[in-house]
Amino acid sequence: MKKNKYKVVRLTETTVSGAFEKEAELLSQVKSDDLQQALLLWQPRDNTVVLPASQKWQANPDLTTQLQDNGWLILPRRTGGAPVPQTSGVINLSHIYRADSSSSDLIKQGYINLCNVLTRFFKGFGLTAEVHATPHSYCDGDYNVNLGGKKIIGTAQRILTTKTQEKIILVQACILIDVIIDELIYPINLCYELNNNDERIKPEVHTCLAQHIEPLPPTEKLYEHLVQAFIDDQS
Repeated sequence: MKKNKYKVVRLTETTVSGAFEKEAELLSQVKSDDLQQALLLWQPRDNTVVLPASQKWQANPDLTTQLQDNGWLILPRRTGGAPVPQTSGVINLSHIYRADSSSSDLIKQGYINLCNVLTRFFKGFGLTAEVHATPHSYCDGDYNVNLGGKKIIGTAQRILTTKTQEKIILVQACILIDVIIDELIYPINLCYELNNNDERIKPEVHTCLAQHIEPLPPTEKLYEHLVQAFIDDQS
């Protein structure tokens, strides 16, 4: 008999590396068909810059030293196209599931499905979110989620193939909950500078949930709202 096909994992005050390990574990369970889908919600306790595994972004000694001097760790990741800041004021989610074989464009559909859930999450707080690129934001993309034209969520995606040629979708979102934007953007611009990239990220094109909701719900309550948004979307 197959195991429970759905699983939700909630982590608070975890390390970024610990969250990545849990994500890999859940991904393995979906690939092996022990789970049909899994949702991982996590909030880091440390300030960490996540660098995509790319020749474009190198954790060179100068960058590592300057980040450490300012209280930031650095960690590589296989998804994403540009550096992403992780702090205790950020909530992340990873949704892992077996692809619908009828989808002609799995990547586009994966992003649309995720953004539908995220806009539903904000609607629960009376907020209207929009999905579009946000010029000069960190890790910019067509599937940013924005409030008032400012980026509040970045998204990423990875598709894996099982031995039986089934597709496994991993979509990720990084939600700015309660952060000081200038402090969040500083290490990202440092990554650009010390990787000889002329682009700079602008703090003013970002926002966080604390700027739109008062009082801000505790993390566990936000987790409940996110899980409910997934349930409502799938029903």
